[in-house]
Amino acid sequence: MKTECKQKELEFQGLKTRQVVGEFDGGFISSDSGCLLLREVERHRGILEQFSACFTDYRKSKQIEHSVKELLSQRVMGICLGYEDLIDHDQLRKDPLLAMVSGKEDILGAKRLRKSDQGKSLAGKSTLNRLELTPEKATSKARYKKIVYDATKIEALFVDVFLQSYSTPPEQITLDLDTTDDEIHGHQEGRFFHGYYGHYCYLPLYIFCGTHLLCAKLNTSDKGGGTDAVTEVERIVGKIREQWPDVKILLRGDSDFSKEALMSWCEANQTDYLFGLRRNPRLERELTASMEAAKKLFEQTGEASRVFKEFRYQTLQKTWSKERRVIGKAEYLEKGENPRFVVTSLEEDGVDVIYEKRYCARGDMENRIKEQQLYLFSDRTSTQTLRANQLRLWLSSVAYLLINALRSLSLSIGDWTKAQCERIRLHVLKIGAQIKISCRRIKISFSSAYPYQDLFRKLLARLRQQPTYPR
Repeated sequence: MKTECKQKELEFQGLKTRQVVGEFDGGFISSDSGCLLLREVERHRGILEQFSACFTDYRKSKQIEHSVKELLSQRVMGICLGYEDLIDHDQLRKDPLLAMVSGKEDILGAKRLRKSDQGKSLAGKSTLNRLELTPEKATSKARYKKIVYDATKIEALFVDVFLQSYSTPPEQITLDLDTTDDEIHGHQEGRFFHGYYGHYCYLPLYIFCGTHLLCAKLNTSDKGGGTDAVTEVERIVGKIREQWPDVKILLRGDSDFSKEALMSWCEANQTDYLFGLRRNPRLERELTASMEAAKKLFEQTGEASRVFKEFRYQTLQKTWSKERRVIGKAEYLEKGENPRFVVTSLEEDGVDVIYEKRYCARGDMENRIKEQQLYLFSDRTSTQTLRANQLRLWLSSVAYLLINALRSLSLSIGDWTKAQCERIRLHVLKIGAQIKISCRRIKISFSSAYPYQDLFRKLLARLRQQPTYPR
């Protein structure tokens, strides 16, 4: 005689005279149902479709159950939803909503070939890691890892997505350049100790235009911050001017980028620049009188005071090929002198406008980098090879493209225009819902207690009005 094996109910602290119990019998329930909005973004922008076109799949088509686009969509959508590790996908592979937004038709996994895989519509970590671990020169003769990415195409993708976001060319744009430390703890390829940051790290180069990401290049930290800047700037500016030949372009960055090679390139290619400049005794002597004036202002008012001065400057070692316009900020604070300098090709604007309104605005780019590191896990560069870690950085970057597209397309409601990724995730993507599946439709029953229902309806309405990306 068979014994009935029934799990006990979960018992919680009661509420006065009533018991509080629970059981895992709610059917298909997801905590990430807001990801359906990202699916609408993809319908309009085709970001994941374009990303998947950057890969060559040498697998035999009759023997695969997960296309490259489905694998990439699963991985990127997982990052958007806050799942940073591949191991998370061994549980996520059962989520029907993640399967839907990843492009799966069989969202319950009922038609999987192996019996042990049935009920798991998505790929597990051992399949997903082939995206990262496939060698550059792999062919169809490789045993397991046969999905090769094309770095040149992926780099071009970020510029293409940026260009596609504009219906008409802008008159002028500002490209912000910056590097950041990506601390590593293992013995990854390209591991070097960086004296300034005080730990082993990579030093990725980022280029943004406003909130649009155009470049995320993983560099080793033994190179200077602006080492690859000329190559990347030449590629990006060239591609932009193919479509927008008349656009005015300004490059902006900190003192890592005030190098002769980059400034000479800008001057030869009708591109303006505005870079920080490391202070030295010669530069500080130029500000002696201005600093005295700033100090007197501070003594009179008791508040931080600034006095600006511009002058022509060239390095003594002739590392600069010519004199350039330098603007010095003589600032006096409660703690004392705080001189700062920038070098620029801009000639028309006044010194205070160039420094305070144009140069200082670059600080917003740091928020974009922090979004990627803190909320989209761009610093999860823990695989062995530099090539695999570069792909991880790009996966995080593509996740940023999706969320930024959602932000720019539909979140211009109220103060959502400046919402960071984490706020969007917690308020818009992390929604509890029950999924009811029949042969005729899929019904998503969102939580009745969700506090941003009006916002969600407005977002969806705006996204549904957007045209479909041409396939």
